[in-house]
Amino acid sequence: MTSNLMKIKEKISKAAKASNRAENDINLVAVSKIHVEETIRPVLEAGHRLFGENRVQEAAQKWPALKAEFPDIKLHLIGPLQTNKVRQAVELFDVIETVDRPKLARAIARICAEENKNCPIYIQVNTGLEDQKAGISPDQVDDLIRLCRDDLNLTVAGVMCIPPFDEDPTEHFKLLKSIADRNNIEHISMGMSGDFEKAIAQGATHVRVGTAIFGKRPGY
Repeated sequence: MTSNLMKIKEKISKAAKASNRAENDINLVAVSKIHVEETIRPVLEAGHRLFGENRVQEAAQKWPALKAEFPDIKLHLIGPLQTNKVRQAVELFDVIETVDRPKLARAIARICAEENKNCPIYIQVNTGLEDQKAGISPDQVDDLIRLCRDDLNLTVAGVMCIPPFDEDPTEHFKLLKSIADRNNIEHISMGMSGDFEKAIAQGATHVRVGTAIFGKRPGY
């Protein structure tokens, strides 16, 4: 795992230099979904602290103990969130990357107020308008951002997308970057194991890499 992590960081560094960007401006979210503590631990011991999980329940089973041991861990929720899991998500995650509808945003705002906690969010955009995929459509995203910021007082820290797997992701990355720019949003989460270098070239601040670090997920 450690050698894979180093290889990915080297590729990030090269991609950053090729795009005249600072390496430190790009954050690697190590996607640890499905993987067990024994697989994750070597990456933690190598000094990496930013991780992404898809499911609240799974994360709740393995991360509290690891966070107690490594207090500077930052955990991003990168999978879909149901409103009935919002309280648990707000308690566990440092960032929720998958806010894609007003109902979910309102639930997060309510729980954050009750818990007296600021949980930054990213808005997930369905850049490919895929029916089976979560994310708000590009033509509605500005309204959702305004709702979150102005009405709900949420911290909209970023935007996120998952391009169609059978298309060149470049145009999708460009679209997400344009959404971030026009809304003055700092963080752009895009790019995974197979295309993170293209994402960096288009302005990604966060790339989500799992398989290239941890190997094939168990059962897949």
